[in-house]
Amino acid sequence: MRRTAIVALTTTALTAGLLVAAAPVASAKPAATAAIPEPDQDAFYQPAPGYETKQPGAVLKKRSVTVTGLGIPLPVKAFQLQSRSTDAKNRPITVVSTVIVPLTPYFGQRPLLSYQPATDSLGDQCNPSYGLRTGLEKEIPLLALGLAKGWAVVVTDYQGPRDAYGAGRLEGHAVLDGVRATLASPESGVTARSPIGLWGYSGGGLATGWAAELQPSYAPELKIAGVASGGTPADLAAAGRQMDGGPFSGLFLAAAIGVSREYPELLAIFNAQGKQLIQEMDDLCVVEEALYAFRTVKQYSDLPDPLAAPVAQQVLRINKMGDNAPKAPVYLYHSKFDELIPWAAGKALNDSWCAKGTKVTFYTDYASEHNILAVTGAPAAVAFLSARFLGLPAPSTC
Repeated sequence: MRRTAIVALTTTALTAGLLVAAAPVASAKPAATAAIPEPDQDAFYQPAPGYETKQPGAVLKKRSVTVTGLGIPLPVKAFQLQSRSTDAKNRPITVVSTVIVPLTPYFGQRPLLSYQPATDSLGDQCNPSYGLRTGLEKEIPLLALGLAKGWAVVVTDYQGPRDAYGAGRLEGHAVLDGVRATLASPESGVTARSPIGLWGYSGGGLATGWAAELQPSYAPELKIAGVASGGTPADLAAAGRQMDGGPFSGLFLAAAIGVSREYPELLAIFNAQGKQLIQEMDDLCVVEEALYAFRTVKQYSDLPDPLAAPVAQQVLRINKMGDNAPKAPVYLYHSKFDELIPWAAGKALNDSWCAKGTKVTFYTDYASEHNILAVTGAPAAVAFLSARFLGLPAPSTC
């Protein structure tokens, strides 16, 4: 059985970088979580027989659940779905999504928001499907902004069954299949006519951006009305070089391990110490990754520049956003002083999508850094999506 997370985080809207920097707090889970088995001990997560033959997005399992925040059940209807999806190399997998529906009626076609938290972890107990039931999901206050507007919200364990943190193509597939499965479930109160929005920040922005970019080819039937992505890690190489050896290097090392779960050819880069690191970090949640601050990837490889190795360059290139353009209008927001994800990478993504015809609004914030913008940037992201749901013309700064 995998270890439980060291901390129980309920801090409002903190994202990955701030969590890594935070000092250790309580070491025990809330007592209320004791009756809820972790995913590796929960039969619901086991792939349904014959899933390989189903179409992406097909609903395989379903159950009602209670979503909690601060240990208090939220006044919503919630259920979980297991659906068929596709990994980074186009092989069939299953993913679990949590669908949350406000109890209040909605006049008109209720919108669907696919919200992607910054999971940034290597253990299945760190995924939102578990955290939303136990009260450990740190981004409930953000997704609740959608619930407060009467939107249905789906939150998918987008890192997949191997907890492949950082593997963008897998994450995009999982997000889109979570949306497909929700639309196919009458309990959600949404249908194929419902406007759909995608939103995420930091690691959640990675999944959101990839879902937006892959949607025209992978799920062309989905009518995405708008996309909001902040602190977007569009270029893993650029983000890795910025974090390597610094206070957030644990995030980078965890991402290297997560990506190798989808691209095992990367394991050739690791030396004996690197293989030991893989075992040590096997199921860590994002806060625990702080223990690996101020380390460099060179410690775990015999290569002078592991990121420059041909196999690394190939995988990094495959997982760099910008080759394809979203059809949906996009709101990108990024701090000029982002200490985790270089602003220049976000601007390059904007330029690439604009050149390919996407309507992009790119907002640069000069009064924040990575973590602060996760909170201060949320109202504008919600306003952008709300306007798209109302059918208003999309702006563009291209």
